[in-house]
Amino acid sequence: MELEWLKSGIAPLRDLIAFLNKKSQTNNVLKKQLIMELRDNLNVFRNAFLNDISYDGIIDLLSNKAIQDAVNANFNFRKLRAGKIEPALIQDDRNKKYIGWTVEKLMDKIDEKIVELRNIKKMNKGTVKPAKNNISLMISNLYFRMKLLADFIQAK
Repeated sequence: MELEWLKSGIAPLRDLIAFLNKKSQTNNVLKKQLIMELRDNLNVFRNAFLNDISYDGIIDLLSNKAIQDAVNANFNFRKLRAGKIEPALIQDDRNKKYIGWTVEKLMDKIDEKIVELRNIKKMNKGTVKPAKNNISLMISNLYFRMKLLADFIQAK
């Protein structure tokens, strides 16, 4: 199974998705779209794990349109969460490098990774299977960034 690394994170993911669902009830359209996109992307990972979906399938389903729309509209990402990521929020060692980052910087990295994965897929005739990149690591890093972003938005 490709998504074995996700096994330990499935239970808390349900709670995070429920939180994001509640948080998306706002009159700010861009904020609502960003939160819904994050929720939907986390749901892609959850369902891909449950249904043993390939990395190609995950890449096809991930969305970054709301992030790009927000950037184009000069959205203030601090409306999602002000401040910087604190060490206490980090649950996975791979995310330690994000200590001190803002929501905007983390969103930018998420957007960049989704674009990069799509481009790798296009370069390899519609599949990442022959890619020389470590797709498993790239996708798991993307998931843990998204989860960190949701945790950061949820943090008190």
